[in-house]
Amino acid sequence: MSLNKKLADIHHSLAFRLTLWYAGIFLLIAIVAFVLFYLLITTVLRQQTDQDLISEVRAFSSIMTVQGTKGVKQQALLESQAAGEKKIFFRLLYITGQVFSSSNMSYWRDIGINRATINELLRDQRPVFDTVSIANRRHQVRILYAIIGPGVILQLGRSMENHTRIIEAFRKIFVATTALLLVVAVGVGWFMAKRALSGVARIAGTARRISGGSLDERVPVKKQHDEIDQLALTFNQMLDRIQRLVSEIKEMSDNIAHDLKSPITRMRGTAEVTLTTGQGLAEYKNMAASTIEECDRLLGMINTMLMISRTEAGLGQLERNRMDLAVVVRDACELFSALAEDKKVRLACHCPRPVFICGDIRMIQRMIANLLDNAVKYTPAGGKIEVTLDDDPGRPVRLMVKDTGIGIAAEDQPRVFDRFYRCDPSRSQAGTGLGLSLARAVARAHQGEVTLESQPHRGSTFTVSFPLPTDTESIATI
Repeated sequence: MSLNKKLADIHHSLAFRLTLWYAGIFLLIAIVAFVLFYLLITTVLRQQTDQDLISEVRAFSSIMTVQGTKGVKQQALLESQAAGEKKIFFRLLYITGQVFSSSNMSYWRDIGINRATINELLRDQRPVFDTVSIANRRHQVRILYAIIGPGVILQLGRSMENHTRIIEAFRKIFVATTALLLVVAVGVGWFMAKRALSGVARIAGTARRISGGSLDERVPVKKQHDEIDQLALTFNQMLDRIQRLVSEIKEMSDNIAHDLKSPITRMRGTAEVTLTTGQGLAEYKNMAASTIEECDRLLGMINTMLMISRTEAGLGQLERNRMDLAVVVRDACELFSALAEDKKVRLACHCPRPVFICGDIRMIQRMIANLLDNAVKYTPAGGKIEVTLDDDPGRPVRLMVKDTGIGIAAEDQPRVFDRFYRCDPSRSQAGTGLGLSLARAVARAHQGEVTLESQPHRGSTFTVSFPLPTDTESIATI
């Protein structure tokens, strides 16, 4: 892989975008912090400068009271010389703004008298501050106008050079520190993003291997119980479900092929024999009748498959009618009593009182018929089948079909409701293996369930549970 391709992959990766977000958020926070600290530092320094100027004015006011104007002049000259003529200056003014005394103003000649400030001072009788910027100079000047005696105004100015130097030093240190921390933040962000997305990378790698045909692959779970582990567990569960469905589809395809092959082979064989040896109309009629019978059997199997699929998918429109389930069960038992009698199997029905539910009567009839047909088919002569309807108050309605037949092995019980599954691998028994699948689909379409209890050579019990009808359903369907 070329360097440009690698850079392009990194540029379009989620880790790169997350790192940019980390760096951007950090930079934004740093800028906000700089602005806040800058405002704090400048405010503190200005307040300190103003406090120093106020202290100077108080000192001059005291001297003015004791020694008069002459004492103020002497003290101002001493302080300006001690601090440096480029650091501080003063002027003594009349209330008209006329200067009658000042320090050496050669460095400060560009600073004049602000008449508006003097008027504000005379109006409020409180010291007034002013900040002046001088052309071609980096440092501003903080100026204070104050009345120190009758008719005498002091203009006291101080250079903000120290203030500017501190701000510049703070700016340089902050920029250097921010740049260093930004590099660290990008590195840490990249590391954390790659670490956080390592689970996603594992899932993506597993998905790529699965797309290559390896359905046995699973995402490793680190058992840290974080979101990535939850995603990995969900992904693995999805893979288990897909693998199970693929296996079921493959098995169902094999079963369909087997169940279609036999009747089609019989039809072709009958037709071939009739065409080669048939000499009369009766033989052709027999061939047509046999073909129609096989076609009906195939159509029945296909229609049952479609009904199961539509019912499980919720595509079929169920009729929600109030019915007496006891009557439906008794009618089904009466219908199968002749078949049971032919096999010398005793069929007993225990439905002593009405039991009302809401549902599609035709689908429920077919479900009960499938369960009874399954019981009669696998119960040998001399056996017994009991059909019981249980409607204890406050509990779901339960329909139980119990037989004393051959039973079902423990390893086969979880799969008896799968389509085309038969406990007899040789498929010597008649049937398509769809009856129990349809029974479960119908029960679930009515918010119920079918369960199985069975022991080999001792019989099986299929229990169908129906939820009780709500008051709304009962009122709407009466």
